[in-house]
Amino acid sequence: MQREKEMKKKKKSKWWLCVAPLYIFTLLFVVGPMLYMLVVSFATNNGSGYGFYWNFTLDNYKKMWDGVYLQCFVQSFQLAFFTTVINILVGYPFGYFMAKLSKRGKQLLMFLIMVPFWTSSLLRLYGWIIILQVKGVLNAALQWLGILEKPVKILYSYPAVLFGMVYALLPFMILSVYNSVEKMDWSLVEAARDLGASPVKAFFGVTFRLTLPGLLTGVIMTFVPSMGLFFIADILGGNKIVLVGSLIQDQLTRGSNWPFAAALAVVLTVLTSLMLWAYQKLTHSNLEGIF
Repeated sequence: MQREKEMKKKKKSKWWLCVAPLYIFTLLFVVGPMLYMLVVSFATNNGSGYGFYWNFTLDNYKKMWDGVYLQCFVQSFQLAFFTTVINILVGYPFGYFMAKLSKRGKQLLMFLIMVPFWTSSLLRLYGWIIILQVKGVLNAALQWLGILEKPVKILYSYPAVLFGMVYALLPFMILSVYNSVEKMDWSLVEAARDLGASPVKAFFGVTFRLTLPGLLTGVIMTFVPSMGLFFIADILGGNKIVLVGSLIQDQLTRGSNWPFAAALAVVLTVLTSLMLWAYQKLTHSNLEGIF
């Protein structure tokens, strides 16, 4: 008995040695910076562009209710919403039918989806500038097909930024849905059909509900990043579309107002955390409803 107790103590000590580096890393590089950001958000900007005072104030949060900054949040949510909706409409069917292909077909499509990630996203976006500009490939093709009589301005507009967001985040939606469909138990669908359910009713009653966690994962991986991918708005929008991420970058560089930038980051973090909480609740309730 004594020897067994000693063995258990040794195992526990080894377990803590394995886990301790992870906890230390999380505290130093995740929790620590977030706490510092939270504290700085209540500091006072000194107005000179160099640093801040450690004087407690709520002005940084009150400032967000100004028309310009509030509009920035509204515009960011609007862009994230439309990006997510388009990704759902395109990514869900793509991921669903991709999972039903043969092994060779799955490998081919997976290869085509992953190839763009081998190149820097910045380089790919600059490539789209060549395609979307007035004298670019897209306008030339549309004129050649007779769809347009003269070139239209697509680049540096809201549709260009929306297209860039969809292009950058669509693979995450496809892979999330594909992974969910791939692991699905198709015998449940067959059982629903045997009990008299139509194909449409079996899809929405069984298939869609079983793949909903994957869809919600894709929504999170699309909506949350699109709130802060400011470089897409800068490159394809020409600084005409200002997102929350762009505003934070501007306050850290040109504006030199670190407390306000920290307050913006805190609010954005809280909003994304609420989305993750809602995702867990919806996923949990969905699984309980099925089983």
